[in-house]
Amino acid sequence: MHWKVPLFEPCFGPEELEAVQQPLRDQWITMGDVTLRLEKAFAKKCGVKHAIAVNNCTAALHLAVLAAGIKAGDEVICPTLTFVATANAIRYVDATPVFCEPIGPENLNIGASQAEGLITAKTRGIMVVHYAGFPVDMVAIQELATKHNLVIIEDCAHALFSTLHGRSCGSWGTVAGFSFFGNKNITCGEGGMVTTNDDQIAKCVRNMRSHGMTTLTLDRYNGRAFSYDVIAHGYNYRMDDMRSALALAQLNRLDGFLHERSRIRERYCKNLNGSQILIPNFNWESISQRGDTVGYHIMPIMLPTGCKRETIANRLKEDGIQSSVHYPPIHTFSVFSQHVEVPLHLQRAEAIAERELTLPMFPTMTNDQVDLVCDSLLGSLDEAYH
Repeated sequence: MHWKVPLFEPCFGPEELEAVQQPLRDQWITMGDVTLRLEKAFAKKCGVKHAIAVNNCTAALHLAVLAAGIKAGDEVICPTLTFVATANAIRYVDATPVFCEPIGPENLNIGASQAEGLITAKTRGIMVVHYAGFPVDMVAIQELATKHNLVIIEDCAHALFSTLHGRSCGSWGTVAGFSFFGNKNITCGEGGMVTTNDDQIAKCVRNMRSHGMTTLTLDRYNGRAFSYDVIAHGYNYRMDDMRSALALAQLNRLDGFLHERSRIRERYCKNLNGSQILIPNFNWESISQRGDTVGYHIMPIMLPTGCKRETIANRLKEDGIQSSVHYPPIHTFSVFSQHVEVPLHLQRAEAIAERELTLPMFPTMTNDQVDLVCDSLLGSLDEAYH
């Protein structure tokens, strides 16, 4: 289908076209020097000691959970209002995700007070998701983690790069994972990054992403090694140089992308001001300081209670506008409801999820496109109550 306004659209130009061709000219397309350059640039941008490139964010989160020492029988608190990869990464090591509700309709992140009530003797960690790019209150999360001796894993798939108290998301926790999927703030189709300030965690992640091997193909090609040992049952989570080149070109343009995303959100807020639509602001004024920034990723809104979301989505579709839902709560999916004990308190999360609708947002989106979305949305509200 051809959308007048798609939900997202990657922004590629001459820089990206040139970047992806260079590994072909160099005749080195697997993980190599370009990936090393991406890791160095990413670590500098994030303000961390280590950045390790992998083939997607799910792999990043899996390695983060492993390197943080989460194991079978442990419990890890995580949001239910997030993409399923967050909880899947916990299940990959036979640990149990303990689902936490969002703070409320105006703040779709989890908070320390919500999480603390879920802590048991088995709780080993907490995984936070910076929903839509808005940072979780990491000061409160750190205090909670210190109090209960928990590791913090940041799912930063939405938060490239948001800052809180002058620190980037991805630098607060024990370890973090980022996404370069096609709809993210920078993209190379598939790809991800692990960040950490912990030398041992970084060493573990680097080893486990490539089959537990002690040397890489690039090391042997450059004469730094002749053979290798395998010291762990690792994985093939490597990033190739073609995607690294594309991600690096996108990273160099990120500031411009974020400026445009901010423009788009401001226009949405202006157009929808005074309407029945609630635009979550994530308690930003109460946790941020002067100079903190949000790297806006998606444009979530909360529809009025009682109106039919499907009716609004269909009206938008008729007008050529794509919309989506972020997210169906993980605990409602069959594989989790059958195998993970779900507490009754999550009905509030379900009620919030039923009202959420995600509107288009991408750097090249024009003001006219934003206006079209808002006009269609507001025009559909009366119909959605019948």
